[in-house]
Amino acid sequence: MKVFINQMAYELKAGATLADAISLLQTKPPFAAAVNMEFVPNTQYSQRLLQNDDRIDVIAPVTGG
Repeated sequence: MKVFINQMAYELKAGATLADAISLLQTKPPFAAAVNMEFVPNTQYSQRLLQNDDRIDVIAPVTGG
């Protein structure tokens, strides 16, 4: 299935979870994730099943002044 992570298309196997998608990015914590503009707590990444054409946003905090 095709999903979009930070506006880039990726192919994942059917039944993939948000955790599977995030692993493609090799992002190091801390970060937050949303699927179709809905925040998903990090404790639910491995349970959140993805659907074809889901839009995933992975956002890391920025520090500075």
